[in-house]
Amino acid sequence: MNQFIMLGSIGGDLADMGKSTARTFGVDGPHLIAQIISFCIVAFLLQRFAYKPVVAMLEERRRRIEEGLANAEKIKQELASAQVKAQEILTQANTQANKAIEDARAAASKVQESETQKAIAAAEQIIAKAREAAAADHARMLAELKREVGRLVVQTTATVTGKVLTADDQKRLADETAKQLVR
Repeated sequence: MNQFIMLGSIGGDLADMGKSTARTFGVDGPHLIAQIISFCIVAFLLQRFAYKPVVAMLEERRRRIEEGLANAEKIKQELASAQVKAQEILTQANTQANKAIEDARAAASKVQESETQKAIAAAEQIIAKAREAAAADHARMLAELKREVGRLVVQTTATVTGKVLTADDQKRLADETAKQLVR
């Protein structure tokens, strides 16, 4: 029983010590409770009206960036495919030109000297035309490739930035891309 009395006395002493400490540091019970309630209300409002919208905005931005990166990877693959096709066309044109040269030389070797001269002249014309055709195909493919890359860059830029590009912006981006491809 003495133990309970001692504990009661210790509890009372602790309460007095707590009150004196609170007075020393300027803690006032009703004001403290009011401040705690005010803090809880402000924290709730900030969480509800500030934190959630900011998190939603950041998530939307992250999603757009992921889409932009996926589009950039797709464009990179399409560009590689277009380059492979252009190389195949050039190889095919060179093969045809070489075949035409070989055919002309074989025919020229079977003909008499005068016919040989005519065949050589005809072969040289065929070679020149084949080279011109190959050069024209090459130039056409490069121009087409530049236009496609410019269009894809403009489309990617518009998608990544999320704004509509004016005709001047599109032309400027296409020109800059074409200049960089020439390098």
